[in-house]
This record gives sequence, structure tokens and C-alpha cells, in this order.
Amino acid sequence: MVVAILGVLTAIAAPSLARFVRHNRMQVAQMDFIAALQHARGIAVTTGKTALFCPSRDGMRCSGETRWESGWLVGHDQDRDGQPDAAPLRTRAGYTGITVLGDNGRQFVRFRSDGSASGTTNTLRFCSRNDPDQALVVVVSNIGRIRGAPASTAEAASCAAAQ
Repeated sequence: MVVAILGVLTAIAAPSLARFVRHNRMQVAQMDFIAALQHARGIAVTTGKTALFCPSRDGMRCSGETRWESGWLVGHDQDRDGQPDAAPLRTRAGYTGITVLGDNGRQFVRFRSDGSASGTTNTLRFCSRNDPDQALVVVVSNIGRIRGAPASTAEAASCAAAQ
């Protein structure tokens, strides 16, 4: 009898637990992006050199895409060619089961020595393939401010449509 009751309770709780785990993974990815963006901005301010944050498939070069779930890198970009000038300063591999999309046409975020990101602002959308209504965003403004938030209905829908 106890085993039967535990089986029923497990069957009821499993979908909720799976949704919680997916949302937690998205929050981790969101916080990871916020930390990397803050790191890139800090590098630009402290070194006085332009810093680049971009999607990367190999951890060495920017991929030139607006999809970020394969990974990303942080590096200096003094020649403003959209690629790191030398070895990346920080990298991260991809995120399983999470779609990460940047704005159309925005393939990187570039921070200037004053901490601004003028001309490369971006809203990064995070959604799970199994639960697109729990989408999150990271927004980088022209002045370099970085913030995370829940996605709007339109942002969640655009992320889900791109999967």
C-alpha cells in the first residue's frame, strides 16, 4: 500500500519537478550570461581596451550568428573586426536543451573603455524547448547596463518560434 501511494505521488510530482529543473537551468544560463557580460564590461573599463562578447562554436572565434546556445567567448577587439584579437579571455561551452537568441543582426556585444555598449545593444532571449512560456531575457543597453528579467509574451513567442 505504501509503495502504491509513493508511486502515485511520484507520478504527480515528476512533471512539476521536471519543469522546475528546466527553469532552473535557464536561470543558471541567464546568470552565466549576466556574469560574462559584466566581466567583459569590467575588462573594457579597467584595461581601456574594447571588449567583445560573442557567440562561439569552438571557443576561439566568434561564430557570426545570433544564436548563442552553442557557447560564447569574451576577448579584446581593438581592431573592431568582430573577432578577438588574441586568445579569448573567457569562454563557455553550450547549453543543452536551452535556446538562446540574440536580436536579429546583433552578432556580438562590444563594450568601450567607458563601459558603454553603444551600437551593439542586444536582448538575449532564453527559452526551453519543452517549456517556452517560462522564457527569460538579458538586456544590454546603450550605456552598458546589463539586466535580467522574465521575457515578455512577445519575446517568449519569438524564442519559441525559432526552435
